[in-house]
Amino acid sequence: MIESGVPYPMLSDAGGKVGKLYGVYDEDAGVNIRGRFIIDPDGIIQAMEVLSPPVGRNVAELIRQVQAFQHVRETGEVIPSGWQPGKPTLKPGPDLAGKVWKVWKPEKIS
Repeated sequence: MIESGVPYPMLSDAGGKVGKLYGVYDEDAGVNIRGRFIIDPDGIIQAMEVLSPPVGRNVAELIRQVQAFQHVRETGEVIPSGWQPGKPTLKPGPDLAGKVWKVWKPEKIS
């Protein structure tokens, strides 16, 4: 195990081989731009975010999205906008179509 002080595995993409596959390699600068991809256990990209270099990604939002995708996979329920773990989810079906606003009341954002 390599000791780096970072509590998760990291890798380098010298030459941008992975970045090119995901469309985040900047040929002119010779570097990958900020991109993150949530890939499910079946290898399917469920979410992606690409930001220009001056803006950092939101780790809390990444964690929330991973938790949401895990919940969907485990329950088959769907996650409303702004959902947080432990908050209500929605059961998909014909009865929900066009009526989400009746069953889901978003919390006020402060």
